[in-house]
Amino acid sequence: MAGSYEDRDGWIWMDGKLVPWREANVHILTHALHYASSVFEGERCYSGKIFKGVEHSIRLRKSAELLDMEVPYSVEEIEAAKYAMLKANNWTDAYVRAVAYRGAGDEMGVSAIGNPVRLAIAGWEWGAYYGDAKTKGAKLDISKWKRPSPETIPSAAKAAGLYMICTMSKHAAQAKGCSDALFMDYRGYVAEATGANIFFVKDGEIHTPLPDAFLNGITRQTVIELAKKKGIRVWERHIEPFELEGFEQCWLTGTAAEVTPVGEIGPYSFEIGALTLDIAETYEKHVRA
Repeated sequence: MAGSYEDRDGWIWMDGKLVPWREANVHILTHALHYASSVFEGERCYSGKIFKGVEHSIRLRKSAELLDMEVPYSVEEIEAAKYAMLKANNWTDAYVRAVAYRGAGDEMGVSAIGNPVRLAIAGWEWGAYYGDAKTKGAKLDISKWKRPSPETIPSAAKAAGLYMICTMSKHAAQAKGCSDALFMDYRGYVAEATGANIFFVKDGEIHTPLPDAFLNGITRQTVIELAKKKGIRVWERHIEPFELEGFEQCWLTGTAAEVTPVGEIGPYSFEIGALTLDIAETYEKHVRA
């Protein structure tokens, strides 16, 4: 599938029914367009099965609650809608995007309690998020922006508004020939990339930032579980930027990224080592099991 995302063949599930792709539109005064009152999920379907789909649907509803929205569909109904969309498009391997948002209604100010909460589920066939980085290693810039304090944003929500600095940071990174950018948090600790969590290796042990100011990704949690089952020690902790120099390996995790090795972060270099490759292979087998 190629071309503009607004001009494609296929079907998108919207508010209880399948809609032809080009007709899946919203009004210009949709509240989410003006005030970012929107949450979403990114999921992958492998061989006809969405990996941890139920967990994603649960998180979608919880994210909405954190934004004072109530998704008018149960987890079971959301799951059924995802598979209906996949079946309509005849996909067994695809990326799935569910989005819940405040639509147009009687209110068009900051407050919009009376406006309806809408739900749409789209999908598309999507390969490696970082292109050939899975074999060569991604190159990361270091963003000038920081992940803000949980006292200023609902950091546990996968909310659209929290990705504004991600878009700006990734654009700046791409202008420098990088695949992505690494954020520090408001305290100066290493946080995450623009759409993926990050892991490091030192002396055969794994270190990953404590998710107390950013989203604790479902792929992140899966990789930690897989590593522990292998008997590998995993440290979830605050990581200082100066520690990057001492780490030997690095990788990113996310639904889109899956497990992607990192070769460079700013001035720091990392090997694509045996542990990174083993975790990537183990994850690949796990999602297709």
